[in-house]
Amino acid sequence: MKEPIAKLRRLRSVELRTTACADSADFYTDVWGLRAVERGDGEAWLRGTGDEHHVLQLTAAEQNGLGRITFAVATPAEVDEAARRLDARNVPIIAGPGPTGEISAGYGVSFVDPEGRIIQLLADALAVPMLRREEAVPVGVTHVVLNTVDIDASVEFYTDVLGMRVSDWSEHQMAFLRCNSDHHSIAFNQAEWASVNHVAYEMPTIDQFMRGIGRLRHHRVLPLWGPGRHGPGDNTFSYFADPGGLVCEYTSGVAQVDEDRWLCRVWRRVPELSDTWGTAGPPSVDVRTHMAGVPDRGAFDRHPDLLGVTR
Repeated sequence: MKEPIAKLRRLRSVELRTTACADSADFYTDVWGLRAVERGDGEAWLRGTGDEHHVLQLTAAEQNGLGRITFAVATPAEVDEAARRLDARNVPIIAGPGPTGEISAGYGVSFVDPEGRIIQLLADALAVPMLRREEAVPVGVTHVVLNTVDIDASVEFYTDVLGMRVSDWSEHQMAFLRCNSDHHSIAFNQAEWASVNHVAYEMPTIDQFMRGIGRLRHHRVLPLWGPGRHGPGDNTFSYFADPGGLVCEYTSGVAQVDEDRWLCRVWRRVPELSDTWGTAGPPSVDVRTHMAGVPDRGAFDRHPDLLGVTR
């Protein structure tokens, strides 16, 4: 069995392609609680209270979709080694390895997974001073849920190539994958097409989680689903739609995994386990429609030459 390409340290940031870039940037800064690092024509980079340069990048597009998921690795040497291992596996590389030349600087490599998602491994990126955490605003991005047409193939790629570990299953419908002690930083949902399901933002405490929901209500933004508490991951949840229709989640209290003691569990998909508090009720047709998104071929549409590459 081949070694994973790198040791992922954490989820750094997510880029979303959106049909409502300006309105979404306003929403995430004025309502959601992120702060603008820089905004330009059709682009925005937004930070939380943590030390990541940015946790969300918004890019104007004709169709909603996932732009890129960025993970932290320790050193440029690990990025170079990851590129060599990607090449040995015939995984297509679309940028790097080398200095990114991007707003957050750093040394990285970007490649494409079997469903066209762009994944970046990044070291030596710029950091920003941490902000006070008393306010009910996000620390950063804590996980991304992705819709997939083949959950087994997706899990195999992210565990075998990226070295992630499966924390739990929700029957054979969802798989929760971790790269550190957090229960999951990526989850896959079996679906009719590949797309981004939602992006989750960490709130420091349950109190701030609830106060953040209150702030959104003050702005007349109501949850699509929540608040509640999930069984898998034990995290609180409340899901909202941004102006472009993409789903964002406030969450807190995600389970921490002790690698020596954790046993992967297959959870039943029943209401009392999808929401252990019993406050949210089952997800509505509306929230499921938002989470389904639209078919997103990702890099395969933007880099048609990749379709002929053996993966």
